[in-house]
Amino acid sequence: MLADSAGASPAIRSRVRVWSPGVRILHWLLTLGLIISYLTADDVMRLHFWVGHGILALVLVRALMGLYGSHHVRFETFVPTPRELLRYFGDLRNGTARRYLGHDPAGGAMIASLLTVVLLTVASGLLTYYVPALEEASGEVHEVLATLTLVLVIVHVIGVSAASYLQGENLIGGMISGWKREPVVQETELTARTATE
Repeated sequence: MLADSAGASPAIRSRVRVWSPGVRILHWLLTLGLIISYLTADDVMRLHFWVGHGILALVLVRALMGLYGSHHVRFETFVPTPRELLRYFGDLRNGTARRYLGHDPAGGAMIASLLTVVLLTVASGLLTYYVPALEEASGEVHEVLATLTLVLVIVHVIGVSAASYLQGENLIGGMISGWKREPVVQETELTARTATE
């Protein structure tokens, strides 16, 4: 997962495929689904209802990918411990944060948070529709979680933009094409050696 130091890679020109077509399609379908569901929440409830079911299916597929998918999409390879996340933020502050070929610890924490909150948002929406006795309470929870989802999406976009700038690499383009810069072997070894000293 660790690739090279953030400041040492401008000359790297070779690329490696990191994100499979399935991961990329799922990412952009989920993005589209969230946009549509947010825009239709008050006016087009029938569409909102069915898009919510689609989002649920996408999140469940992503969960399966997180358990059984390729290396960079498995939860075990990118969801950080609190200690790893704090260390990464410290490295960012000091200008020594390393580059990750897949998700960095901040990105991993965001993906885990987004998937969790989106799942809870859909669940509260389904309760609102299918359990009339809980309609009022679950409806209020649904609105709060939908707002939290929007906040997380905004933070995610800001984070991806900042990481793209700091790494000198278009991370959004990588999620479209599937390709990212490949680390140079010597840099990887040097970074790994430095990390163990």
